[in-house]
Amino acid sequence: MGTSYEAAGVDIAAGERAVELMRSRVARARRPETVDDASGFAGLFDASALLRYRRPLLATSTDGVGTKVDLARRLGIYDTVGHDLVGMVIDDLVVCGAEPLFMTDYIACGKVVPERIADLVGGIADACALAGCSLAGGETAEHPGLLEPDEFDLAGAGTGVVEADRLLGPDRVRPGDAVIAMGSSGIHSNGYSLVRHILAANPGLTLESQPDELTRTLGEELLTPTRIYAQHCLALTQAVEVRAYAHITGGGLAANLARSLPGTADAVLDRSSWTVPPIFELLAAHGRVPRPEMDKTFNMGVGMAAIVAPDAADTAVKLLDDRGVPAWILGEITPGTGQAVLR
Repeated sequence: MGTSYEAAGVDIAAGERAVELMRSRVARARRPETVDDASGFAGLFDASALLRYRRPLLATSTDGVGTKVDLARRLGIYDTVGHDLVGMVIDDLVVCGAEPLFMTDYIACGKVVPERIADLVGGIADACALAGCSLAGGETAEHPGLLEPDEFDLAGAGTGVVEADRLLGPDRVRPGDAVIAMGSSGIHSNGYSLVRHILAANPGLTLESQPDELTRTLGEELLTPTRIYAQHCLALTQAVEVRAYAHITGGGLAANLARSLPGTADAVLDRSSWTVPPIFELLAAHGRVPRPEMDKTFNMGVGMAAIVAPDAADTAVKLLDDRGVPAWILGEITPGTGQAVLR
């Protein structure tokens, strides 16, 4: 009897079962412009929707979830890291003012377990619905021998559109503008290699434990999904004069905000304007991580920042608060050299 693909570790039937399980949740992540491709080889989007733009610019972004997937694997919880993937990809698009249109995903795993894949893709679809974009397609690949049966990784790419003369960015920023912070839901999806290093060095700090600083287990806290800001940012852009956004991901608040500043201005930020969430203080204490290292690794409680016209600051904070996004005035723009400074 000859060998087979299944004997090599690839189960095509399991992949087909996973597609069936995820189908209903993926159907909810759908914009009106989505067009079905009967073959399923490609995702289709009706580009005639762009005719309403005078000069449409397409924006694209790609990212992954990083080593946070290891914690999901260890806890056997698979429907939250999809939110992280969408947050990392789609919230990068909205920084330039782009409306997200569609996204595709890629899952690599050691073994296709249909229920696990369906949870992963279902989480991505749910988050796409929150972000207002279609999940236009994706791919699941089984890599036996390269990944252990319970190992997996996530990546994705997104596309959006913005009117050319409404493109946000550093060239719009002026001294006197206000910096508005939008609270994070937790660590989001950056810095987990350091998190895992701290856990490995502290055997008593288990994912099942509930430290005094937290109101739930450490595992639940660390797997809190990324807040999806896209629709909130688009609503803010419609309501007030937004100059620029900064998505606070790897590199921390100062480094990411500096990317949205011109070379002639600084962002002076007030540390006392917010309380750092307990999870960051816990990690700093158990890992003996100095504050500068924490600042450049984690979001420290600020997941997105907006730079708005001076007279729009209070309106911006109220609009975001009314939409359920914690927001506050974080600082102001001053003459400078393109730096963001925490004081």
